[in-house]
Amino acid sequence: MPVMTRLREKLHVVLYALLAAFLALIVFEWGMNFSGFSGGGTLAGKVNGTPIDYRQYEQVYDGLVDGFRRQEARAEVTDAVERRLRERAWNMVVDQVILEEQFEKYAVRVADEEILAAVEGDRPPAIIVQNFLDPETGTIDRQKLEQARMAPENKEIWIRIEELVRRELKVRKLQRILLTMVKVSDREVDAVADREYAAYSGSFLAVPFSVAGADSLFMVEPGEVEKQYNENREAFRQDPVRSLDYAVFPAVPTERDSMGVRAELEGLAGAFAEAEDDSAFVSLQSDRADTFDRTYSRADFSPGAGDAVFDSARLTPGSVIGPVADRSIYRLIKLTAVAEGEPVVRASHILIPFREGNAGDKLRAREEAVRIMRELRAGSSFGELAQRYSEDTASASRGGDLGWFGRNVMVPEFDKTVFNTAKGALAGPVETRFGFHIIKVTGRDDRILSCSEVVRDIRPSAATLESARRKAAEFQMVAEEKGFDEAVSSSGAVQNTTGLFTAKSAIPDLGYNNRITRFAFSSSEGAVSDVIETDRGFLVMRLASRNDSGYRELDETLRDSLRAVLLVKKKGTALDERLGALLAEKKGDLGEIASSLGGLDVYSFDTLRYRGMTVPGYGRAPRLMEALAGMKPGTVSRPVPIENGRALVVLREKTFPGTADLDAAKESIRPVLEQAKRGRFIQDYFRGERNRAEIEDLRGL
Repeated sequence: MPVMTRLREKLHVVLYALLAAFLALIVFEWGMNFSGFSGGGTLAGKVNGTPIDYRQYEQVYDGLVDGFRRQEARAEVTDAVERRLRERAWNMVVDQVILEEQFEKYAVRVADEEILAAVEGDRPPAIIVQNFLDPETGTIDRQKLEQARMAPENKEIWIRIEELVRRELKVRKLQRILLTMVKVSDREVDAVADREYAAYSGSFLAVPFSVAGADSLFMVEPGEVEKQYNENREAFRQDPVRSLDYAVFPAVPTERDSMGVRAELEGLAGAFAEAEDDSAFVSLQSDRADTFDRTYSRADFSPGAGDAVFDSARLTPGSVIGPVADRSIYRLIKLTAVAEGEPVVRASHILIPFREGNAGDKLRAREEAVRIMRELRAGSSFGELAQRYSEDTASASRGGDLGWFGRNVMVPEFDKTVFNTAKGALAGPVETRFGFHIIKVTGRDDRILSCSEVVRDIRPSAATLESARRKAAEFQMVAEEKGFDEAVSSSGAVQNTTGLFTAKSAIPDLGYNNRITRFAFSSSEGAVSDVIETDRGFLVMRLASRNDSGYRELDETLRDSLRAVLLVKKKGTALDERLGALLAEKKGDLGEIASSLGGLDVYSFDTLRYRGMTVPGYGRAPRLMEALAGMKPGTVSRPVPIENGRALVVLREKTFPGTADLDAAKESIRPVLEQAKRGRFIQDYFRGERNRAEIEDLRGL
């Protein structure tokens, strides 16, 4: 029987089927032994004292690797992928132990009769559906199922399948038990109704921290910083961390290496032009597997490479163009057709950002953008102004150039403006979530190339690699004998620092590298590494710092951060006291309070909706909306914390426009809210159980 053959092949390790809503795990990949966890071998760890056998953890990990390779046939299991899959495997085995504990806690049991009823019922278990569903009818093929169950040779495998079914039924029972805890109160329904249907009218006074006085009036003593740290120490809990100093000896392709690749492609140009089977030629000669029968616009090339291809005099079907250097590759392109397609544009911009929700800063940014626009219209160089004023540092260094791009690549407001602006024209200021943009469209092209290409990576030659490796080895020897600092000084190498990282995190600027991580977490402070080869070249490292305390150190960076927190706290307290006194003195009149504070603006609003979160003339104010949702009409709020100070809110009126029957609307909310709570509850419940669990990770690095 083909079905049972497939099951036998899979069941050398076992499929754990869980409900989709459970722990966000639909299915445990082919992994753990179905009999559960037990000791007896090297331990991967413990959960609340329950041992996790390393072999079982490795089975789960191997299953995840197999799944990754099936889904990403051409992808490599890099250090980053391995780290991600290992963490996923660990989380799966930990969750499994916690799940077993919940079965015991709630006395979840499944009798043999329940298993039979489930297999024969209208809601069969996942493993039955996966293997016996008739795709044509959408129902279980009962005849095939019965034949498989009754066949003598399948007796052993069906015992194991029944255990999987038992597990799924236990999960279903546990889910039902937990969901009985989900209740929706009238207060919760009222709160959602307010957010969905209510419209608010009233006034809003924003009072910045500056009203409390200059920073110098609010002294923060060193002892206060240490007290703040100690009282909130749990907020600074962290895994053990390390930082590294390192020198890089890059294996960068030389001009000679580049010319060697170019010469190879030049030698292939004639044969490529004459090739009758482009697919076979590309498959044999290209460093990329997907460069046959492709369609490209100008946006698929770097600006220089795009010019070389699209401005070529040989841009006719059948021609071979190149080799063309495009960033770190050379491209040899054989055209089959040139057609008209969706336009792409090239543009430059100057970005002036502003702080979201800060009306004053937004006004300042707009005024600056308008001023720059006037300079451009007066004849100033766009590139020079971009380098001087643009906060988009990546493009500012190129005079604001963003290169070529197609529709829907940029944010909608930017996209709409660019594709409706003529080549050479200026546009703006255009507001997006990033700030105000001044835009210049520098190119438009709607040509599409159909082609195949041979791509060659520009790689360092063996001689280039050996030269970089030799320099790194010489540096390492000096660092071992005379110290890392002396090696840096005598070699002229640049010393870099990674910053802090954990055994599980990416290494700043270097990414995931298991060899570097092992060195960092197995060495003493000051130790020098062997030469380590990476994508950036050859590295020699020194362990600069280590912290195994479990908490972030109170260094100067953290001290400065805590001083800022305490300063804001002190100024907020001062504002609360002053505004509280003014509320009593002025009887809640925001206009009079604003006048006494130097003429601050009072913002009025009518039919303001919770969803918008935006006060006309002021900007986004989520804290204001939260305050309004809890107020009664005709009342004044206490001082409300906002991003840059405090606010006072007067709620004049709350209405429900467009809602003829509010009670009916609320009743329609209740089942939706209950469903949403049910969906979150399972995940929140198990997240809480996991947070409370005593988890010992003994896997090492």
